[in-house]
Amino acid sequence: MSNQNYYKANLRDLSFLLFEQFKLDELLGKAPYANWGKDEVVAVLEEAYGWAQKHMGPHNGPGDAEGCRFENGQVHVPKAFKDTWKALFEAGWRTLAVEEKHGGQAGPFTLAMMVEEFMCGSNTSFNMYPALTQGAADVILAFGTEQEVSTYVPNMFNGTWAGTMCLTEPHAGSDVGSATTTAVKRPDGQYNIKGTKIFISGGDHDMTENIIHMVLARTPDAAPGTKGLSLFIVPKVRPDGTPNDVTTAGIEHKMGIRANATASLVFGENDSCIGELIGEVENKGMSQMFHLMNYARIGVGLQSLALASSAYLNALEYAKDRKQGSSIKQWKDATAPRVPIIEHPDVRRMLLDMKARTEGIRALAVKLTMHIDRQTALEKTGGDKTEVEYHQGQVDLLVPLIKAYGSDQAFSICATAIQVYGGAGFLKDWPVEQYARDSKIFSIYEGTNHIQAMDLVGRKLMQRGGANVQAFGQDVAKFIAANKEHASLKDSIGILGQAMEALTATGGKFMQWFGGGKMEMVPTVANRFLEMMSETVVGWLLLEQAVIAEAASAKLGAEHPDKSFYEGKRYAAQYFAYNVLPGVAAKAQLIAREDRTALDIPVAAFFPG
Repeated sequence: MSNQNYYKANLRDLSFLLFEQFKLDELLGKAPYANWGKDEVVAVLEEAYGWAQKHMGPHNGPGDAEGCRFENGQVHVPKAFKDTWKALFEAGWRTLAVEEKHGGQAGPFTLAMMVEEFMCGSNTSFNMYPALTQGAADVILAFGTEQEVSTYVPNMFNGTWAGTMCLTEPHAGSDVGSATTTAVKRPDGQYNIKGTKIFISGGDHDMTENIIHMVLARTPDAAPGTKGLSLFIVPKVRPDGTPNDVTTAGIEHKMGIRANATASLVFGENDSCIGELIGEVENKGMSQMFHLMNYARIGVGLQSLALASSAYLNALEYAKDRKQGSSIKQWKDATAPRVPIIEHPDVRRMLLDMKARTEGIRALAVKLTMHIDRQTALEKTGGDKTEVEYHQGQVDLLVPLIKAYGSDQAFSICATAIQVYGGAGFLKDWPVEQYARDSKIFSIYEGTNHIQAMDLVGRKLMQRGGANVQAFGQDVAKFIAANKEHASLKDSIGILGQAMEALTATGGKFMQWFGGGKMEMVPTVANRFLEMMSETVVGWLLLEQAVIAEAASAKLGAEHPDKSFYEGKRYAAQYFAYNVLPGVAAKAQLIAREDRTALDIPVAAFFPG
């Protein structure tokens, strides 16, 4: 593929979310975002979008074609990535939401995540390297000693060093508690690390002089399972400049994200790998790692959104330009002129479906990040504790939705984009085939989507005695009550009400199973419930957008350019309400049936060979 940028985003949609739907301006100009105003936020979005299109987008296709090379124990990334890495950190895009005392710009997390969408969408493989570096640095910043913070964090935030997280082992995929990597304390207080980790994104490369690994390991006599894991800082090169016995055994050859080195790492092959315990207390590894994992899962949701959105916008552009066939209204006339394929009903259906889903998932992402920003503002200014708990509770509830639903939908949306292109979409001449390949991993890493579903139904629904999910239900009910007689949207809002009733009833079904000896039913239908809840949330947020858009449009003149934008919001919400939301009640009926077919089929019956 040529060095052409195909990445596209809709900046108008981002400004709508920030300032019309979620009211970021209520937080700007005062602590902790005192140095930020609406003009600054808009300027950053415009500049970051242009920067990503110029510096990252052109290297996406070529990077995929070139891939990573593993030679003589060293990984080499695509050649263009080295200059891009340097330019990225010089531009300061990685530290928008980092506190000023650590070299950052103390901006809203929501803004940083919108910029992250640009970076993910323009070049997913490349952006994983700096994103993981920042995540690892954030863990050290949150839990490390002052010495650890001063030793590692500055060089990670400025791009001198990179970072990774190392959980998975050859015998233990998602079963992290089975990890056998060992950490034996040394007389100097550090630890000898020994073990193998696999599927490590960005595990090795040649863009930085050092890579700082966050490694889960087990100390002697530690408890079995996840409770016995501790988290260690294990640099590829020790701070004094000597090698640290961290060896790259190889890299994987993958379906997608081919320009990101997914490595197998061996720690302590020569018994001389030294690590530092993060903080001062052992056996806190999983709680510390979950600090990183929570944000990593939000990041996966943003990766998903970014590729889905760009796939949709590229397909839309193609559909406006590509002429094929005559209008259905002239189907009997063999001499009728060819029309752009956007005139064909099924293409229009696919485009509207992609539009509704991508804009709804983006609204879900911003809903989540705004809860984080509002919680941060309250905590920094001594705000009401009850409000802090509310915002934290909604973050906990929405994280598995954005990760799992976002990633499942991304692959589906990218496949739909290929379908819009027809045969052309299957070719490397266009970006959508790479988007589809790259997006498949999103439902697998950072906790498979079934893990997200089990986290939702097994833990999140009952957090704080069910208060979080009750607060969510009250928020939806408040919107329905306020708009149930809306002139043009009342039918759609009625369907939302039916979906919410079905969702609530199904949540009660889980409680019956937990208490009634039918635990095996829970994992059988957990994914379906997560999908139900995600669709309900997305339907709610799209309808909220439509209400806002209708009111704003009524104040504009007939020729105002925003008229079409607002009109699109109404159509997207209605499409989702009429075509997707009814499925929530249907899925609730399927769950209530308590079908045991998948549980009862004998293994031999799958294939008696």
